[in-house]
Amino acid sequence: MTFKATLYHSSTAAGRLRKVYQRPFAAAQHFKCNYSHSKRQGQGPSDAQCHEPDAIEAQLDFRKFLDILRYDNDLAEINDEVDPHLEIGAIVRRVSEVNDKAPLFNNVKGARNGLWRMFGNAASLRQDEVERFGRVARNLGLPPKSSWKEISDRFMSWKKAVPLPPKVLQTGPCKQNKMFGDEINLEDLPAPYLHEGDGGKYLQTYGIHILQTPDKSWTNWSIFRGMVHDQKHLVCLVGSGQHNSIIRDKWIENGSNEMPWALALGVPPIASIVASMPVPEGISESEYIGAVTGKPLDMVKCELSDLLVPANSELVLEGTMSFTKKGPEGPFGDYLALVFDNEQKMGPLFRVEAITYRDNPILPISCPGNIVDESHTTAQLAAPELLLLCQEHGLPIKEAFAPVETLATWCALQVDTDKLRDMGTTPEDFCQKLGRIAFHNKSCMLINRILLVGDDIDVYNWDKVMWAFTTRCRPVHDEYMFDDVGCHPLTPYMSQIPGASRRGGKLVSDCLIRSEYNKPRNFKHVDFENSYPEDIKRKVLKNWSAMGFSS
Repeated sequence: MTFKATLYHSSTAAGRLRKVYQRPFAAAQHFKCNYSHSKRQGQGPSDAQCHEPDAIEAQLDFRKFLDILRYDNDLAEINDEVDPHLEIGAIVRRVSEVNDKAPLFNNVKGARNGLWRMFGNAASLRQDEVERFGRVARNLGLPPKSSWKEISDRFMSWKKAVPLPPKVLQTGPCKQNKMFGDEINLEDLPAPYLHEGDGGKYLQTYGIHILQTPDKSWTNWSIFRGMVHDQKHLVCLVGSGQHNSIIRDKWIENGSNEMPWALALGVPPIASIVASMPVPEGISESEYIGAVTGKPLDMVKCELSDLLVPANSELVLEGTMSFTKKGPEGPFGDYLALVFDNEQKMGPLFRVEAITYRDNPILPISCPGNIVDESHTTAQLAAPELLLLCQEHGLPIKEAFAPVETLATWCALQVDTDKLRDMGTTPEDFCQKLGRIAFHNKSCMLINRILLVGDDIDVYNWDKVMWAFTTRCRPVHDEYMFDDVGCHPLTPYMSQIPGASRRGGKLVSDCLIRSEYNKPRNFKHVDFENSYPEDIKRKVLKNWSAMGFSS
């Protein structure tokens, strides 16, 4: 194929590109987009153009999701040519670390014949504390000022929904353009080289892999990274024990050497979130999405197999996953923010035999690393799963939160101490029981430490959780190790020990005062809120500014 670099424009009226105020690229500078809602910023397009997009529809359509980010003034449209070799990665990584706007790259160096624009930071955080989780909320059809507790509560409500099968269409936007066989050369496409030290160009960092059991009873969606191997193949990191490997094993049991595979990129935002969640084995994510949105997800059949993909996907790669052919994968700077020279492993090859795509498609990317990017915010969603698990087993847990400050590898559980006393249990028995339930469940694959705190601690407040940990948990004595459980293979303190088992490395830290197990709390917090009577606090706050204070 011959390609030519071009500048592409959004196909929606609200998405017509406007002149972007641009400054020379530097590590300390941000890109700024001047598209903003006139009522919020006092400038921008007309009221008609600024009509708020439908938040419910935005969770089901990638381009409508971008429209709602424009409306929120949370999208930086970059029109200058940007290099997919490290430059795009540097921008996306910087955005993650300063919580800036989500970047849309409309002029990618090497993009030809419509392939492709790029978009990053789909579920990162915002700088405005009031809308800190606003972008995550928009992925879920929630208002931008939603708190993490409100996001968590939405996930909890999903468990009561009845699976709703998708609606299969004859065609969809992802079928607007098609490439087959010799037309495909992955090495000619501008796949991004995201971090210095990566093993190659990672075309797949935020799409959903779609695999199906031989009897077609279960279709699984999951997100795992994929690197360009050669003109026709990706090589991917496929972990053992995950749902994708369970499906692979079923095909192997049938005597197959490969299985049909599809990779959908630029899918409905809620699909990306659900694909990253620990959905129970046997439940198809497309039906799960229908259940939680109350609307069947529009799907279309692949060109080369019976697999179904979201009809409005930006791009779809089709082909097969080999069980016998492998290639070197990695290293890659992943979400735990360390990359080691010795991390290259052999991974299965995925042969690409067809590519279908929308006009002027957008490749979503994730450039993981230090906090906070979408790999951390989606990992946080294991906490409500763990909360439900504990409650289903009759454990007195009220709230759960996995702080991004720990890369979502720690989870704080708030204990109902009244119910705890009614159990008549001991610290050791309670922690051992909870740890066995939690660490043998898929929801805790990424969670390495559970902190138990009393109901006087707000688990959504990192400072309060750390205060409880440092003042109430005795090192060793109040910590309970679990060595005979699975661990995440990317955890550095496990993966970098020569010959170490890929099991263990998890613990429960008991941050309850011992007396809380058998009698009412006999202590109180020493702070402004708890150490003074209401009339004194009201007087102080009323006169605060007059006394010369500003905070």
